[in-house]
Amino acid sequence: MKHAQDIVRGMIRTEKGSIMMAANKYLFWVDKSANKIEIRKAIEDIYKVKVSEVNTVMMRGKSKRVRYAVGKTPDWKKAIVTLKEGQKIDVAT
Repeated sequence: MKHAQDIVRGMIRTEKGSIMMAANKYLFWVDKSANKIEIRKAIEDIYKVKVSEVNTVMMRGKSKRVRYAVGKTPDWKKAIVTLKEGQKIDVAT
């Protein structure tokens, strides 16, 4: 069984994510193989909040070039977590 810290790699702090916080939605970088149930349990365990909904998006890596070599950054998974009414994650600014 995976630990909660292995599933949730970190919170994503972007301008879009800051706007979504007003709607009680938070963005997280999660393990590619994690499903919605595992993500829900991990968020509830780490942040001690109640989750109402989890949406996931597979983000494709970007193609990069260094001189003559063409490469690609790795693919990753993003989770959009909606909390129940009255719940809040304290984000230090």
